[in-house]
Amino acid sequence: MAVAKGIGGYAFNSQAMVADAVHSATDLASDVLTLATISWSLKPPTHKFPTGFGKIESLGSLGVSSMLLFGGLWMGYGSLLTLYGQFFLDPAAAAELASHAHGHGHDHDASLPSLHAAWLAAGTVAIKEWLYHATMKVARERKSSVLASNAIHHRVDSLTGIVTLALVLRTTLDALFELADRGIDDEVKSSIRKQVQKSMVDISEGHTIEPRDISGIKSGQNYLVDLEVAVPGSWTIEAMKGAEDTIRTRVGGKVRGVRKVRVRFVPKEAAITPNFDEFIAGDVSPRSSPEPEADDHNGHDKSK
Repeated sequence: MAVAKGIGGYAFNSQAMVADAVHSATDLASDVLTLATISWSLKPPTHKFPTGFGKIESLGSLGVSSMLLFGGLWMGYGSLLTLYGQFFLDPAAAAELASHAHGHGHDHDASLPSLHAAWLAAGTVAIKEWLYHATMKVARERKSSVLASNAIHHRVDSLTGIVTLALVLRTTLDALFELADRGIDDEVKSSIRKQVQKSMVDISEGHTIEPRDISGIKSGQNYLVDLEVAVPGSWTIEAMKGAEDTIRTRVGGKVRGVRKVRVRFVPKEAAITPNFDEFIAGDVSPRSSPEPEADDHNGHDKSK
């Protein structure tokens, strides 16, 4: 589409279509970036990246949004130069400024754009609308922020500037929150809790299990889940290991996107533990990080 719009804009003397050709080129670049980041994000975890590569997809979403924002600013700058030339400059200077703004000039600059450009534009809008719906369908199924960002990119020409800016900022914020490890939403938590409760049927004495806390983060298309499960204090480690495997298999197989399930067992008889109790309290005072003692260095005694 970028090549067709570029040739059509030049042949039909349509500056708008030339600008649209540049936009289509950024569409192509964003598609390549989207496919590359998704492929990378689905790689299995490694020792250096124990939680996987899902954050690569969040970075890709930021990249697509940045392309869209900077591309829009570039085209807006060119349009402002053209309007400035039309209203505030003499005809000769306006023609020179317009040529500079669009990086494009030929013998027909002074003539009106051809009506044939409208047919070409209508065809490309229809294609982009189809691409939007197809990409957004997959984005919703996989809960992928980079695919959603790319779908909006396909539809940008059929939306108003304010709505487009709002959508782009929303996908950008979603990607930033994802990079900052914001917790999973309530809908996903509800689905996980439902599957944990169903898994109790397959666990010996499963009726005595009580799911207490569900948390986790989103990493690309993946969910990394932490569960707190209360079990009777008389349970053995072997029994807890069996329950853990059953819960992990059930949740991972029934909740889309769950790639890691970590289960923490607590005694059912004990009081409910407060949230975030596994975090060590922070202290920025000098006392929290004391200087090492002199005799701690290599076991040498400085008094000798």
